[in-house]
Amino acid sequence: MNRQYYAPRGGHPGQEQLLTDRAIFTDAYAVLPKGTMRDIVTSYLPFWSETRLWVIARPMSGFSETFSQYIMEVQPGGGSDRPEIDADAESVLFVVEGTARLVVAHQTYDLIPGGYAYLPPGAKWTLHNAGTETLRFHWIRKAYDAVDGLDAPDVLVVNENDIAPTAMAGTEGKWATTRFVDPLDLRHDMHVTIVTLQPGAVIPFLETHVMEHGLYVLEGKAAYRLNSDWVEVEAGDFMWLRAFCPQACYAGGPGPFRYLLYKDVNRHMPLRLTAGSHT
Repeated sequence: MNRQYYAPRGGHPGQEQLLTDRAIFTDAYAVLPKGTMRDIVTSYLPFWSETRLWVIARPMSGFSETFSQYIMEVQPGGGSDRPEIDADAESVLFVVEGTARLVVAHQTYDLIPGGYAYLPPGAKWTLHNAGTETLRFHWIRKAYDAVDGLDAPDVLVVNENDIAPTAMAGTEGKWATTRFVDPLDLRHDMHVTIVTLQPGAVIPFLETHVMEHGLYVLEGKAAYRLNSDWVEVEAGDFMWLRAFCPQACYAGGPGPFRYLLYKDVNRHMPLRLTAGSHT
C-alpha cells in the first residue's frame, strides 16, 4: 500500500500573501494549519546537532495538560547522543521522511517512513540521521504516570506497514485504526495510533470523552467538527483538543483521510491538583 506522510518544509511566505488563514485557538480546541509551520517559528534543543523543530503541543494550564509534540527536522549527520534530559519522560517517535538510526537497549534500528518507536521512561537512547536526505519525525513526550504493581512498558520498535488496521464495527473497513500497542496493556498511559477514514466515511456522532487529543493529518482532507464548529483540515494540519471537547468528522476524499492520534489512557483521574504518581 502506498501510504503518504506529510511533513513541513518551513520557508517564509512572500509579502504579497494575504494574512487570512485557518489558524484557530479557542478554550476547547486549537487548529494549527500547515501554513503556520514556517522558519520563523522553529525551535532548537540542547544536545541536538543540525536539528530544528516545530513545537505543536505543550502542556498548558487550563487547556491540554498531558503531553508535548514536536516535528523534528534533522539534517544528514545530525542527531543527538543525549536526546532526552527528563528521566520521567516516555516518548513515541514516528518517522515521516528519511531514515532515523535509533540505538536503544544496545540494539540498533533504522526507522524509515511509517517507523514507530516507544521509549519508556529512563531508557538510554540515541538518534541520528543515517541517510543522505533530511530526516523528519514526530516526537511525542509525556511524563509517565507510574502505578505501584505495574512495570513500565517495554521498548517497542515497529512499522505501520507491518500492522493490519483494526476496522470499527459496522463500517466495512471504511473507518479503521492502526494500533501499535495492545489497548488492554495497562502499563501504557498513552496511545499513539493512526486513524484512517476512506472517502465519504464519517465519525457518526459527537465523541465527548475524558481523553485529550493531538491529531496531525498525515494524508487527505476532511471537515472536522470541533466543539460547536466545523473546520476544514488537510494534510499537514494539527488539531489539539482538550478533554470533553465534542468531535466528529466527514472524510472529504478523493483519497483516504489519515491522522496520527495521541490520547492519554488507563489511569485514574487525579483528585488533587498536586497529585503525583498513583499508588
